[in-house]
Amino acid sequence: MAINPVPDHVPPEMVRDFSLFTSPGMPPTPNGDPHAAVACAHDGPPIFYSPYNTQDGRGTWVITRAADQRKVLQDTETFSSHRSIFSSILGETWPTIPLELDPPAHGAFRSLLSPLLSPKRVTALEPAVRERAIALIDRITASATSCDVMKDFAFPFTVSIFLRFLGLPDQGLDTFVGWAKDLLHGDDVERPVAARKIVAFIDELATNRRKDPVDDLMTFIVQAQIEGRRLTDGEIRGIGVLVFVAGLDTVAAAIGFDLAYLARNLKDQELLRSEPARILLATEELLRAYPPIQLIRVATKDIDFEGAPIRKGDYVSCATMIANRDPEEFESPNTVDLARDHNRHAAFGYGPHRCLGSHLARREIVIGLEEWLARIPTFRIKEGTAPITCGGHVFGIENLILDWS
Repeated sequence: MAINPVPDHVPPEMVRDFSLFTSPGMPPTPNGDPHAAVACAHDGPPIFYSPYNTQDGRGTWVITRAADQRKVLQDTETFSSHRSIFSSILGETWPTIPLELDPPAHGAFRSLLSPLLSPKRVTALEPAVRERAIALIDRITASATSCDVMKDFAFPFTVSIFLRFLGLPDQGLDTFVGWAKDLLHGDDVERPVAARKIVAFIDELATNRRKDPVDDLMTFIVQAQIEGRRLTDGEIRGIGVLVFVAGLDTVAAAIGFDLAYLARNLKDQELLRSEPARILLATEELLRAYPPIQLIRVATKDIDFEGAPIRKGDYVSCATMIANRDPEEFESPNTVDLARDHNRHAAFGYGPHRCLGSHLARREIVIGLEEWLARIPTFRIKEGTAPITCGGHVFGIENLILDWS
């Protein structure tokens, strides 16, 4: 993988040997804790330059303090969200929508899509979400006292909700999860192959919904209008790809990290099981401790930001997992305190581009934990097994074998 040289305008003293992809704890690691590993970013200056901090080997400025990240994410005039993370895998530059659009276009598309993921709409979906969680857990407990929780629960649960949202049957679940895994965690060969499959799938789905509309998200998109016109094929693709990618991996990873924590901390596990009313607040703390996403912005002009000479075109990293371990923002940031209040975590980002699906994601996590703890007795990491964690643009966990025998 190519690594770009450090730009001439970056002072050598601001370069730090740090990467969300290659630093200690970031490659696949048995019994790893990548979130604790990145907390080391707070041992140095609040802003530094990492020569290698994206999937394609680009350098980024790394903003460590939560308050500084909020400044960057709020300032869409100076820091653009259009960085073509998905399309660049294909050598193209089109944006995912609305995430990679800047104002004012961003506002028009966000207003179009917001009602589909509003708190009211999520509340209406909740019975179906809970029903799906219960069905999966009951199927697990009917035949075993251990399971691979990512394969048997976290992915089937979250992806089936996403498929229902898109109006698709569950039969494609394993295929879609495989595409997402290759896209987010694959190598330079696997990622473009997965990206092409996802684009082809979205384009075909849009074509089918134009011919035979049904009551689902894609039909809504192909029939929607912005400023009195129908959406272009590129805009439909941009929305479809974003929804597809966002729904496949991040929430499952969050649930996996949460259950891994509870499997290793039995006192907290029993507290939530005996007092389920605490799960809502505890979920916010687990979102703080184990967020999966790095946010990237691109400077639109030269700016000296908190002492860093950021120049037009520079990439700026606002990693949620770093902001959420900021000692200036959180007391004892490396301690998971399930009763923590005033929890201003950055798991869903900040500013105009704050995660549009945050209400649904939060409810999926809460319901997943509620039903798991209600139906599974005291569980641990199965003896002789080791969960494998990894860093990257999206943090992940697999081979999480839980045992309650």
